[in-house]
Amino acid sequence: MKKFWVSAAPYNKDVIISALESGAGAVVLPDGDSDKVRRLGKIKTVEKNGDIKPGIDVEFIDIKGKSDEDKAAAVSPEKIVVLRMLDWTIIPIENLLARRGKNIMVQVETSAQAKLMVEILEKGVDGVVLNTTDINEIKKTAELICTLTEKIPLVTATITNIKQLGMGDRSCLDTCTQMAVGEGMLVGNTAAGFFLVHSESIDNPYVASRPFRVNAGAVHAYTLTPGSKTKYLADLKAGDEVMLVDFHGKTQTAYLGRNKIEKRPMMIIEAQADESPISLVMQNAETIRLVSPEGKAISITDLKPGDKVLAHVEKVGRHFGMKVDETLIER
Repeated sequence: MKKFWVSAAPYNKDVIISALESGAGAVVLPDGDSDKVRRLGKIKTVEKNGDIKPGIDVEFIDIKGKSDEDKAAAVSPEKIVVLRMLDWTIIPIENLLARRGKNIMVQVETSAQAKLMVEILEKGVDGVVLNTTDINEIKKTAELICTLTEKIPLVTATITNIKQLGMGDRSCLDTCTQMAVGEGMLVGNTAAGFFLVHSESIDNPYVASRPFRVNAGAVHAYTLTPGSKTKYLADLKAGDEVMLVDFHGKTQTAYLGRNKIEKRPMMIIEAQADESPISLVMQNAETIRLVSPEGKAISITDLKPGDKVLAHVEKVGRHFGMKVDETLIER
């Protein structure tokens, strides 16, 4: 997820309010002004007494020549570098993306410059600091950054086995976002493969639709989260980021409002995708669905061997939710 900060130096109350309302992650302030901002709303501040401290957490570097590029490259990769381009030459940014690889932000004056920066070399910089007093530009840039999505490659999986189990604890994830038909979350028994589990956005004669909900599976299962990380369903709580995925692989970040863990009858679904076995233990109920390659919802109680559903396959292991290149066997 790209970072979006807004510069409010010199102190500008209207800019700060617009940054808050637009969902900016932080505001850059004159030293000592964080308390003023905290009276307006909850947002991170960038100043010597703020949440993000220049010289400690972030370095602002003017780029006007090769020596400035070298200076930015030499900053610890764990520290954020904000580049202030004095002549708006793109080459230094491309060079730094290749040399540092991460924690690079660029100060921009318009939403058009922001779009260029987050798309440069396909990967883009990690975020922008918008320096403007134009409220419309703040809103346009926020919309641009917030609609950028991570694309997840989906494959067709063939169902090989469905087996009824006994009782178990399942996790029902209620988000702060309404999902459409063909959209849900990626969930799997192992980190090697995930089914696209459909949201409860389908009307049912017995139960009202809940398009903000994904009845995700048993508590031990993994779900893929923003940044290509995984989390156990049992560990998710209100306020956590989760990743919504549609049948095209387009993603968006949502925030969890509730994780309902309850005892329910369970079943295991197994499939083969790209020569990899994947599986998931889910609640045994007709309102819980996977997704067909055409984006249609398929009730898990109607599944049979040979049916096709969408999945995502990983080729590396996981350690505390992070990808690791190691030998790992999960069954």
